[in-house]
Amino acid sequence: MGAWIHRIDTLLPGFSFTQEAASRKMQEWSGDERERRLIRAIYRSSGIERRHTVIGDFDGDSPASFFRAGPAGGRKGPGTAARNALFESGSRSLSVALARKVLDNSAFDAGDVTHVVTVSCTGFCNPGPDYHIVRDLGMSPGTQRYHLGFMGCYAAFPALRMAAQFCEADPGAAVLVLCLELCSLHLQLNGTEDAILANSLFSDGAGAAVVSARAPSPGTGAFRIEGFRSTLVPDGEQEMAWRIGDHGFDISLTSYVPKIIGGNLREFVEPSLALGGMTIGEVDLWAVHPGGKSILDQVQRCLDLGAEQLQASREVLRRFGNMSSASILFVLEELLNRRAGGGGEKVCAIAFGPGLTVEMALLETLRVPSGALRGTEGGERAAVAI
Repeated sequence: MGAWIHRIDTLLPGFSFTQEAASRKMQEWSGDERERRLIRAIYRSSGIERRHTVIGDFDGDSPASFFRAGPAGGRKGPGTAARNALFESGSRSLSVALARKVLDNSAFDAGDVTHVVTVSCTGFCNPGPDYHIVRDLGMSPGTQRYHLGFMGCYAAFPALRMAAQFCEADPGAAVLVLCLELCSLHLQLNGTEDAILANSLFSDGAGAAVVSARAPSPGTGAFRIEGFRSTLVPDGEQEMAWRIGDHGFDISLTSYVPKIIGGNLREFVEPSLALGGMTIGEVDLWAVHPGGKSILDQVQRCLDLGAEQLQASREVLRRFGNMSSASILFVLEELLNRRAGGGGEKVCAIAFGPGLTVEMALLETLRVPSGALRGTEGGERAAVAI
């Protein structure tokens, strides 16, 4: 008996900005010409066109403005408590709306859900999104709730693995997995190269999946979960880290991360695929976490992939930026919605995070109907019938 990802849906906050506008604003706030040149170069080569955020006012003069002018003319952001308060309010509305959306678009309703697994590394609150999903959607108060916190960009895979294990232990289980990240709450204006790079990449978004051992209905699209693999790359421990600071969460993200990934990924991927009787050339579809353009470039190079094989990942990066753990669900949604035919395609999904951690999921597609509607409307990705 196996488990299936029956449905994937995503949701974005209503506010957005272009990468070009963000670059101009960051340069305006900088008082150093070298820093301004670095900002221009990093933003121009990011591969990102637009990002979304829960922050509606970045630099006004009202008490609600995120970055307010200081006495010396510089900009000062809020403390960690104030940022986390924004996470608490924003995460509730987004998580409940997305949970309702993914269930409405699936063959499951709120009463079918036995487990809720939520994921986030960008804020903490209790009661949290898992609680509000159960209460606001009218699920059974006995619904089992779990939260995976502060793991980083790879955390969707431990959540999906947990969901698959629940379904394997209980064939009647239906698990709602929801990854929600509000990365923009942790923008830092300290002038360090790590902060400039992080400011250019991260954005807000949420993705959800419904997982069950129930066989998908005829004419629907789904992923069959075949297995998961994990590894650590100790060389990257100091190159990618995530800590709680006095003014939000502080990220260490050096320019060496793509090179470390490129130098170590193949020796993990090849034996991991071999355990499932596959080679790199036998993978039909690749879903790679769009951590940044340089990361995708290194993955393509070290695995000898064609440009079209990372098209979905680059498209998500271009349109939405890096939404941490939610990003891989955007990529998998993109792949599932654009496929047509009889299915049976082998999928290798990979994500990276602090540590340096590498997570992989092996999936197989079921048939997806043609003519799916796609796009955005009102700050939300339009629902896609799969």
